[in-house]
Amino acid sequence: MNIYLIIILIAIIVDFMLHALAEYLNIKALTTDLPEEFRDCYDQDKYAKSQEYTKAQTRFDLFSSSFNTILILIIILLGGFNYLDIFVRGFNLNPVLTGLTFFGILFVLQDIVSIPFSLYNNFVLEQRFGFNKMTLKTFVTDKIKTYLLSIIIGSILAGGILFFFEKTGQYAWLYAWLTITFFIIIAQPFFNTVIAPMFNKFIPLEKGELKEAISAYAKKVGFSLKDISVMDGSKRSTHSNAYFSGFLKKRIALFDTLIKTHSKEEIVAVIAHETGHYKKHHIIKGMIVAILHSGIMFYLLSLFINNRGLFDAFKMQHISIYGGLVFFGLLYSPIEIILAIFMNAWSRKHEYEADNFAAKTTGDTRPMIVALKNLSVSNLGNLTPHPLNVFLNYSHPPVLERIRALEKTA
Repeated sequence: MNIYLIIILIAIIVDFMLHALAEYLNIKALTTDLPEEFRDCYDQDKYAKSQEYTKAQTRFDLFSSSFNTILILIIILLGGFNYLDIFVRGFNLNPVLTGLTFFGILFVLQDIVSIPFSLYNNFVLEQRFGFNKMTLKTFVTDKIKTYLLSIIIGSILAGGILFFFEKTGQYAWLYAWLTITFFIIIAQPFFNTVIAPMFNKFIPLEKGELKEAISAYAKKVGFSLKDISVMDGSKRSTHSNAYFSGFLKKRIALFDTLIKTHSKEEIVAVIAHETGHYKKHHIIKGMIVAILHSGIMFYLLSLFINNRGLFDAFKMQHISIYGGLVFFGLLYSPIEIILAIFMNAWSRKHEYEADNFAAKTTGDTRPMIVALKNLSVSNLGNLTPHPLNVFLNYSHPPVLERIRALEKTA
């Protein structure tokens, strides 16, 4: 059997089995014993509801991942990519446009498959637990906007990469890397100015105690703020959050649900945590790692992009740059699985550092602890995830571990 096919099939199956095991153990780890730290904010009924939410989400994730795994295995083993390749070649377009058509059809087919799962997640599962605020109209308009953005951004990025590998020879990987590097650098400001306003409304935070407290904290730690905005997160969900953006002049976007359900002190503590990510240079470090990773990936891609054995694994009649991009992505997946584990561990370390920064700069651990508790309660968070699930999937430490770490800094 083709060695590349063996590697890809093993990677897909092992990844699925590992995550399925983690999800099974996650459900088994649930206990009716309410942790001591949450007895002041969780009653037994609400805690039971959070566990039902965890079970429902886990079962749904397991079903959807099972379906997707079976589907991709069928497509690979039956030569589905070859049928699509023959179809797009029938348009007699140039190689770049043929590749974009190939990618576009794959994107549409994948999205069509995912739509029933998205509808169920939003309008059945999330609705059942009181989180969903999205209307069918919003769902459809979000889809349309996503398609438009995918066509524009995807055509520029994928078209550029295809062009370089078609026309620039041995240094194609370098030009592709520089293109992706540029995109990584401009992604955040582009998201803030173009993408985010397409999906949500942002209004300046009204003058008052909260704005004054945030501004005072930012001034205290030397954190330059351009503006503080409120985002209509309640348009889609009751889940609450906040995020920062920008490099020189920072922007804060607070979900309106966060403002409604948390005290001024808690929100300032959340802001302090996000400030910690900037002050500890986590954002820049993450960007550098992403750039280096993409460079290594494109170089390795250049070694495999015309590999006949790789195309044989997918029963392809013709070798193509666009096919090579897709198939190398699948061949590279074992490395991605391992890297994801390390990146999650690194991210969890950063979260502890940001929590510690928040506690020290606000001078009090209590608001951050209360904020974490309330966020977990309002989002029906799982208080007792299984260690394997944390190891594989968690970019943030479990909330109990964060609270206990904060208590040690008091």
